[in-house]
Amino acid sequence: MPRRTIWRRCEPGGVWRMLLPGVVLLGNGEPSAEQRVEAALLHGRDGSILTGVHALRRYGLRNLPLTDEVHVLVPAERATASTGFVHIERTRRLPSPLIRSGVPTAPIPRAVIDAARRTADPDLVVAMAAEAVQRRFCLPWALAEELDQQHRAETRALLPGLEPILGGAQSVAEADAWNLWKRSGLPEFQWNVKVFDSAGRFVAKPDGWCDEIAFAWEIDSLGYHSEGDHFRATLARNARYAAAGIVVLQTLPSRLRSEPDAVMTELHAAFRSARGRPRPDVHLR
Repeated sequence: MPRRTIWRRCEPGGVWRMLLPGVVLLGNGEPSAEQRVEAALLHGRDGSILTGVHALRRYGLRNLPLTDEVHVLVPAERATASTGFVHIERTRRLPSPLIRSGVPTAPIPRAVIDAARRTADPDLVVAMAAEAVQRRFCLPWALAEELDQQHRAETRALLPGLEPILGGAQSVAEADAWNLWKRSGLPEFQWNVKVFDSAGRFVAKPDGWCDEIAFAWEIDSLGYHSEGDHFRATLARNARYAAAGIVVLQTLPSRLRSEPDAVMTELHAAFRSARGRPRPDVHLR
């Protein structure tokens, strides 16, 4: 088609729309998210791979920042520049893509770290990584390995924020608890491990657990744990803790930030209480 015909149809009020250099939308409305992704990959040319937030959305993750930017990986030698809504990243470490809905997509650990590097809100960074781990899209060591391989100053800056997730926390609230424990001077805690009683019956999966003295720390949100089936499940869990002789401290997530010193005092007091009685016969599996 003659170039002048394309330009005429893409003029204001025309029937087409120029999305990116050389990429035309055969319509004059706003492009959908899928059309933006397709246009970005066309701009990146053969071998380009979707990563970042839009890649994670294709896997079904929900705790994602709102962004129109489409992050695309291309081979290092390719002279393709970022433009419009497309962020082009040239890399010598191009991952083997997975095809998601017909689109070559970076593996989740790479997509999480790439998205984190371009997200300013540290809570959103933690939420993305936590969801990926909690929903078993990837394991913490895979995120740690990706961080290690990138060797970027901006990636190294992510490590303090992601350290709780790498240590076993599975939410922003648990990350706050992990950071508070880190400052507490208390012995080692484990996170999201399964505890069983002497007969091998499941007791609970506490957010935080000190195996040395069989002490559990639960970060229980008021909205989630106070209604309907969640409330009954929480009461049943607490009954199993009591029957097994486990000391448990329950903390509202909001207090980890609004009253950290008070929570720290409670944590130490509960720890001393647990340490002052014989350790019950419970174990991890």
